[in-house]
Amino acid sequence: QVQLVESGGGSVQAGGSLRLSCAASGYPYSRVCMGWFRQVPGKEREGVASLYTGNTFYADSVKGRFTISQDNAKNTVYLQMNSLKPEDTAMYYCAAGPFYFCLTELGLKGPNYNYWGQGTQVTVSS
Repeated sequence: QVQLVESGGGSVQAGGSLRLSCAASGYPYSRVCMGWFRQVPGKEREGVASLYTGNTFYADSVKGRFTISQDNAKNTVYLQMNSLKPEDTAMYYCAAGPFYFCLTELGLKGPNYNYWGQGTQVTVSS
């Protein structure tokens, strides 16, 4: 059974940093696309970053500020978030899906993912 467990969310002032973690297990795929998404109540889910081996894609709104990475030994994917802005406030989710979506910007599209974590809240105050 696939399990994705996010952690690392919290409250921070604008300009601060947070690192989100996603511990993953039980992949049904031999190669996996990992993504981070965020959602604010009443708004559409937004793809933030995706990763498969050396391929990464980022939403324009976070380029230069967020970095997605992984530790294969720990089966964990990270999202380092720097220079946080109030508009980054959202529930953040990690997701897993077939690797080939991460070879293009399709990795930022939620419907391409099959498995989702429960989310971790990030709140940025001004």
